[in-house]
Amino acid sequence: MSDYRRFYVKGGVYFFTLVTYGRRSILCEEKALIRLKAAFRYAMKKHPFRIRGLVILPEHLHCIWELPEDDNDFSLRWNMIKRYFSIDMEGSINHRREKNIWQRRFWEHLIRDDEDLRRCLDYIHYNPVKHGYVLKPCDWVYSTFKDHVKKGFYEMDWASGVEPELVWAGGNSVEPT
Repeated sequence: MSDYRRFYVKGGVYFFTLVTYGRRSILCEEKALIRLKAAFRYAMKKHPFRIRGLVILPEHLHCIWELPEDDNDFSLRWNMIKRYFSIDMEGSINHRREKNIWQRRFWEHLIRDDEDLRRCLDYIHYNPVKHGYVLKPCDWVYSTFKDHVKKGFYEMDWASGVEPELVWAGGNSVEPT
């Protein structure tokens, strides 16, 4: 068994990466998008949190959450989201009687400050370009990029025509996938 320990901070802001089982390209299908949105709503109703950034790609997603000041249990929330999402999705059953929809674990990073938050937001919004799905972040519809443009955090043409290594210049990149 792994020695991995998660770092739980009440009111923390976290960057997450979740990957589908076997990297199946299902998340951008209409049924999956509807189900994922419903799963997020379900978990947020029972255990509130704020989504600060999100990108959904065919086989993985990245998001940034801000937890309530008195709560640190992001694992419970991800368990609820993954379970709710999986109910209506097709997948084989493993020896634990679980559907093989998601990889068992997820990756998290506690965001330390505003600069770290900005790097993580840049990472998720540039991710569809990095993976070759679009040429510009504004062209990917399954992200919060345009919401951030409306709020004035980005220009619509941000990172257009920029090589990936230039986007991460000036700081440590967050590279879980």
